[in-house]
Amino acid sequence: MLGIKRQPAIRTLVGEGTTVEGSLRFRDGLRIDGEVLGDITAEPMERSVLVISEKARVTGKVSAGHVIINGSVVGPVVSHTLLELQPKARIQGDVRYAALEMHQGATLDGELHSLASEDKPALKLAASNQA
Repeated sequence: MLGIKRQPAIRTLVGEGTTVEGSLRFRDGLRIDGEVLGDITAEPMERSVLVISEKARVTGKVSAGHVIINGSVVGPVVSHTLLELQPKARIQGDVRYAALEMHQGATLDGELHSLASEDKPALKLAASNQA
């Protein structure tokens, strides 16, 4: 099975009925079923998976490799490998992604920006009348 990358294991769970106030940093995988009031950041970014379930609510910046959202996020989202917006996903904030999969029913109130377009050099115009 060459070329197939395995997802990191989900090692941490914020359970339903739990509220976390403050920033969360995680390694490998994290699943949110409760509420987080603060930023969520994966380290290292590329080898991580974050699942925000249908019942979850996050208020803050979300940043991870593979991000799967089926709940509510109020704040910016950055996904360095793949962003999956499931049917009940609700995002209020700008989104930056490497690859995007958006299911029917997902809503986004913000701007979409591809990370690939950020890697391109800025366009420079040459002056037409140089003396």
